Amino acid sequence: MELRLRAPASPASASPRGTSVSPSPRPHPRLPSQPIQKRLSGSAVSVSRRGTAARSSLCSALMAASYNTGTPDLVDFDWETLGFQLVPTDFMYIMKCSSDGVFTKGELVPYGPIELNPAAAVLNYGQGLLEGLRAHRKEDGSVIVFRPEENALRMRIGAHRLCMPAPSVEQFLSGVKQTILANKRWVPPTGKGSLYIRPLLIGSGAMLGVAPAPEYTFVVYVCPVGHYFKDGLSPISLLTEEEYHRAAPGGTGDIKTIGNYASVVSAQRRAKEKGHSDVLYLDPVHKKFVEEVSSCNIFMVKDNVISTPLLTGTILPGITRRSIIEIASNLGIQVEERLIAIDELLDADEVFCTGTAVVLSPVGSIVYHGRRVEYGGGKVGAVSQQLYSALTAIQKGLVEDSMGWSVQLN
Repeated sequence: MELRLRAPASPASASPRGTSVSPSPRPHPRLPSQPIQKRLSGSAVSVSRRGTAARSSLCSALMAASYNTGTPDLVDFDWETLGFQLVPTDFMYIMKCSSDGVFTKGELVPYGPIELNPAAAVLNYGQGLLEGLRAHRKEDGSVIVFRPEENALRMRIGAHRLCMPAPSVEQFLSGVKQTILANKRWVPPTGKGSLYIRPLLIGSGAMLGVAPAPEYTFVVYVCPVGHYFKDGLSPISLLTEEEYHRAAPGGTGDIKTIGNYASVVSAQRRAKEKGHSDVLYLDPVHKKFVEEVSSCNIFMVKDNVISTPLLTGTILPGITRRSIIEIASNLGIQVEERLIAIDELLDADEVFCTGTAVVLSPVGSIVYHGRRVEYGGGKVGAVSQQLYSALTAIQKGLVEDSMGWSVQLN
């Protein structure tokens, strides 16, 4: 497979998954062309110089803007209107693996399209995984990442399920850190959003028959984002899906494979056309037990007890989900992981969703069999607010991280 990388593309008009619409970002400022290299954690991070001289010049200029000032420069962007949509940044990270299962040394390259063989396994048979994590800018200008080791481990579990070699935890973390620091000027100011990091592992080798690919590519790109749902922490509305299911027993619902998300688009689109924020899925066997929302886990609060669906193989083991469970337990709140019938959820005192993209989003209403149930009178519940504040304080570096979850980049 040949990777042909072009200059940064123009901003996309909307995110395929987000609900917010933000104005197009301002274009990159004109920058002087000069080579630059920055040492990160003792290893040189250099940008690939393969390709045309023009691309090399652009790459050097962008690196100069990122590093030469010695201060946490910010790109010229309207951070007040930042939503959850694609904003092309300066660099991405690429590392390849051949059939021997060993990943070679990765490299930073200008953000842009990746050219794939039409017979690539990811295009024909969906052999691909994705991850998502966030980085925040602290008040002192430094950048922290939330629980990146967990994403690395989850990718390795998913790769084993799909017969794919995976980067080691150290390789994963190195790629993530290098990409963040190379795009540091895109990390939003404190309180204005975060940098969303998207690692991908794809079967890039060509295969005509159904079989593991002969080559794999690990890619990391980043994007500044605001709230996933357009109204931020305001309660969202969920429509219970009664025809389609997100996953089935014995399937791939518990790994972050790309196919899991293609299957929710139709139901999600119909829900949004009816004025809802997202879709709530039930189990495919009994069609009465709550599973998860399109791209996030779900919790309920009843009589000061928090409950969330038990991980039975059809639900993604969310990293934010686990974090909320641990935070709640440390706060002395009882947490249960168990089967939850839809009728129980409808009778809850509070309902909220968790995920890397949504962080923690309170649910204001759920529609099931045409019946609409509301929670909290349109206001954020006390438990939801408490957990949201505790989680985001750690993610943003506003309090001491006694959990040891945050990784600070130097």
